[in-house]
Amino acid sequence: MPLQGNIRDFSTTQLLNLVNLSRRTGMLTIFEAVPTGEKDAMKNEKMAAGAERAKVAFNKGKLVYATLSDRDNGLVAVLNKAGKLTDSQAKVLREKAKGISDKALAMRLIGAKYVTQADIVNCIKNHILDVVYNLTTWVEGPFRFDDNMTPTSDNILIPIELENVIIEASRRQQDVLKINAVIEDLDVSLRFPENPKEKFKGVHLGVDEWKVVSYVNPKNAIRQIMKVLNMSEIEIKKVVYGLHQAGLVEIVARSQQPDAKKAPTTARGRRRARGTRPDKKVLNKLIDKLKSM
Repeated sequence: MPLQGNIRDFSTTQLLNLVNLSRRTGMLTIFEAVPTGEKDAMKNEKMAAGAERAKVAFNKGKLVYATLSDRDNGLVAVLNKAGKLTDSQAKVLREKAKGISDKALAMRLIGAKYVTQADIVNCIKNHILDVVYNLTTWVEGPFRFDDNMTPTSDNILIPIELENVIIEASRRQQDVLKINAVIEDLDVSLRFPENPKEKFKGVHLGVDEWKVVSYVNPKNAIRQIMKVLNMSEIEIKKVVYGLHQAGLVEIVARSQQPDAKKAPTTARGRRRARGTRPDKKVLNKLIDKLKSM
């Protein structure tokens, strides 16, 4: 019988501790919370499991796999986000590699000397950790842990010891409390302060910061920017918090926002988000390999 509950009562960090101590193998699935209209013994509203939000797999107490349902978790997206593929390269590969598993695609990429095995391992490991650290900030959602359920053989599994993950998750939870005190709502938008050129003079921003800055506009809600840039909730909040603390952006209250569009459409932002132009020679070599499969 699977272990079931709600992370409101038994947090993700506690679940990680349980898996670590018992050295369990299985799959943790977290669902959207759907109100039932009933109360539990603690007078809290009972929640039914809705659509899947996340999956996390373990093997003998080690973290090996994690995905978010509202995010592209494929190898191309993971490498693209880590800067190993530009947006243009990723777009071509998505078309040419349709129907190919991540494991098979990884072998082609390594064989074409496009990335190394270490690149793929590190990028997937960081993706798994990003997902899990994101989950530890969630405060609501039914969950189910199915023993001995594992991902398909097509997935790339990277074993990660849980002890350090749990320690880091606890530290990040404290940081999240400070961030949430400033950014409580992802449906607010951003704007530049007066004299933005003066503010940005001499400032060195990372890739993610520049991408977010490219979409700063009172018409663009933070949630929209998050989806366009394929970022998690905690990732976008950390970037916005840093920019806000540095005085580079201001948060626009809902009452001050103009009518928002469905997605950010700043041309300049799209160009920056795409990154540099691809190396056509290397890319064509890889495409030829994919065509010959």
